[in-house]
Amino acid sequence: MSLYLEVKNLSVLYDRAIVLNGLSLHVNSGELVSLVGPNGAGKSTLLNAMSGLIKWQHDTLKGTVSGKITLNGSVKFDGAELINLPAHEIARKGIILCPERGRPFREMTVQENLEVGALFLDKKVADDNLEKVYALFPVLKKRSSQVAGTLSGGERTMLSIGRSLMSEPKILLIDEPSVGLAPLIKDSLFERIRDVQGMGVTILLTEQDVSFAFDLASRNYVISRGKIIAEGTSQELLANELIRETYLGL
Repeated sequence: MSLYLEVKNLSVLYDRAIVLNGLSLHVNSGELVSLVGPNGAGKSTLLNAMSGLIKWQHDTLKGTVSGKITLNGSVKFDGAELINLPAHEIARKGIILCPERGRPFREMTVQENLEVGALFLDKKVADDNLEKVYALFPVLKKRSSQVAGTLSGGERTMLSIGRSLMSEPKILLIDEPSVGLAPLIKDSLFERIRDVQGMGVTILLTEQDVSFAFDLASRNYVISRGKIIAEGTSQELLANELIRETYLGL
């Protein structure tokens, strides 16, 4: 596998509060990698930084009453630096964020939400992608005319992933996909994420549910207080008693 996405010495500070502290990781082409850790460890901040949202916050909030954001380090995709690019340019390069709990446009229908994901694509390509998404998530086709704000938590997550696939992503950054979901819904989502990887999409996902993440991922990182404190396969990390008991709660 070739190196595809590389984060080096990434730090994010909100005023003086350190959220990410010199964090480094990499994702190879075709991999499904997980980042696990407790709530508040910095998982969502990392994905936001990689997708350009921290850059947007930095530029928007600097010098305002909302406080100061400091962003340092490097995020490279296929060898090209992303850290200073705006979010829309990063998205056009194929790095797409699926936010926690989906965050659909609540007043729009399911199909309208999906079509937003293909806003800059040729209509035929967009139509083809829509059929692929509906084949992957049949429940979305059944709900196509339903207002997105009325969907269940699992359906919102599926809609978020489907909307991302409409953009023809190269890398999906999936934030806490299983949060708040019932076990049966988690099982279904697990299979669909596997299917997305099978379509050739590289995936980095964050999770609090270690079992969910470790069953999915070929390689894992453990984050604590903004730092990577361990890396390895699921078997390697579970065999480390200190990591398992102290950081994974297993």
